[in-house]
Amino acid sequence: MAARKPKRRSSRRKRRDDRLAAGAVGSIAVLGVLTSSWAVIWPYLVGTLVIGAVTAGGWWLWKTDRLIRSGDRTWRHEDAVNTGHRTLTEVDAMDGTDFEEFVAGLCRRDGCTDVRRVGRSHDDGADVRGRLPDGRTMVIQCKRYNPKRKISNSEVRNLLGSQVHFGADVAIFVTTTYFSGPAERCAVQNGVMAVHRDHLGLWNNGAALSALASVNGSGQGDRQHRARRKKTYG
Repeated sequence: MAARKPKRRSSRRKRRDDRLAAGAVGSIAVLGVLTSSWAVIWPYLVGTLVIGAVTAGGWWLWKTDRLIRSGDRTWRHEDAVNTGHRTLTEVDAMDGTDFEEFVAGLCRRDGCTDVRRVGRSHDDGADVRGRLPDGRTMVIQCKRYNPKRKISNSEVRNLLGSQVHFGADVAIFVTTTYFSGPAERCAVQNGVMAVHRDHLGLWNNGAALSALASVNGSGQGDRQHRARRKKTYG
């Protein structure tokens, strides 16, 4: 009996098998490329993810620290105001040295640095010196006067001379009374911060020294206010 000849694959099936084989080879090649590329890429990808996580964590810690510090500063400021609070009647009863220390304490409370009382005889017109929170140097003249008395123009000019003598960036005049008209104008025209009795009361009650700069040269009152003041203090 004659042997049967093997059947030939149809051309269509052969082409299909060839395509499948080519696809398999291509898939293996692509997988190989991806595998080799991943070996190169994955350290960078992991590094990027780590850096992102560290950055996000650092930002969260920084934000939390800012919130905590802000709350702490607020609490400390309120505590300092409550601890060091004096009525203006108590301030009026102070002697000159105590008043200078009182003003120096208010400066420290508001973040001023290197604050020291230097008032004494031959003090060249300076009672307190230091630095504002922004780093500018300051010189302060303190006058604890009876509210009936007014600060004169010459006293403001003496402070200006002290500012030049010490090379201070800012001059501040703090008093328990008020400024005469010429004294107030002299202060404003020459950049002196004039802290009169009303402003001193605000400062003592918690207003920051920097906030008083925005109302410099104002706040001594209109005619009715001055009349009430005269009636109160005589």
